[in-house]
Amino acid sequence: MVEGFGKALVLREWDIPMPGPGQILVKTEACGVCHTDVHAAGGDWPVKPTLPFIPGHEGIGRVSAVGPGVTLVREGDRVGVPWLHSACGHCEYCLTAWETICASEIFTGYTVNGAFAEYLLADPNYVAHIPAGLSAAAAAPIICAGVTSYKGLKQTEARPGEWVVISGIGGLGHLAIQYAKHMGLNVCAVDIEDGKLALAKTLGADATVNATVGDPVAAVRKATAGGAHGVLITAPSIPAFKQGVGMTRKHGICVLVGIPPGDFPVPLFEVVANCISIRGSFVGNREDLAESLSFAVEGKVKANIELQPLSAINAVFKRLEHGDVPARVVLQFQ
Repeated sequence: MVEGFGKALVLREWDIPMPGPGQILVKTEACGVCHTDVHAAGGDWPVKPTLPFIPGHEGIGRVSAVGPGVTLVREGDRVGVPWLHSACGHCEYCLTAWETICASEIFTGYTVNGAFAEYLLADPNYVAHIPAGLSAAAAAPIICAGVTSYKGLKQTEARPGEWVVISGIGGLGHLAIQYAKHMGLNVCAVDIEDGKLALAKTLGADATVNATVGDPVAAVRKATAGGAHGVLITAPSIPAFKQGVGMTRKHGICVLVGIPPGDFPVPLFEVVANCISIRGSFVGNREDLAESLSFAVEGKVKANIELQPLSAINAVFKRLEHGDVPARVVLQFQ
């Protein structure tokens, strides 16, 4: 639990919640750890969670009880409880498959208690249905890191045979490379660590650029013959955002996913003169989630995971803050 912003999380005994009308109770089997959890615990964003709260929005588990009126899931079903806990379902955004920006949206592990717990409540209308053959630990990163990177790639509108830059080869970026290759895209991976760039190569990246060596924008433009048709920035870094615009081909699309602190320095002349589009992309809708899971169950996309117990969460947070997590940590519940 987070009892104070910027303070260590604490382990507490908590009453098992009971599902009310239209709710389900999920017994957690595994939960991925996302950098958003660190931001939540730090109170870093303008809209802050209400203290105390339980983080965690990559929870996978079995439905252990259903409330009155629930028909979409049954006890024993394996589901994923994602970042989007629920939305209104009837506004202009929900009706056009943009429920992730609904004004009434509720977020798991942020505005309601999340999956860093043995049990949590969920809305059956918004949970992911985990396909048979995909383990809880393997599925956990897909329902946030996976769907976020997949949706971001779709937002670049890059077509098979075109180039995308994936900036930041961490929890999202290493999955984005795999999605991109199976979507028929050419990939240029950008990072500041040679080890992560080596990983990118093993995952299928066609070119790699170390952003600390020479002029990374020029290097990308050379590797992609003039710039990428789409750029996906997953790194929570202002320099990466600025470089990303420069790496975008004329009339290309630069998609922002990472959320670093501070303001984004947009080079206005370059953006206008080159007809570059800049888009924000925020997780994905329920169809995106189902699609991203289908890649995983078919073995096309697999997260590099490190299993840890719930009791290690503070050490994991410190490693995330220092960039010392190669891919994705998954908390495993016995």
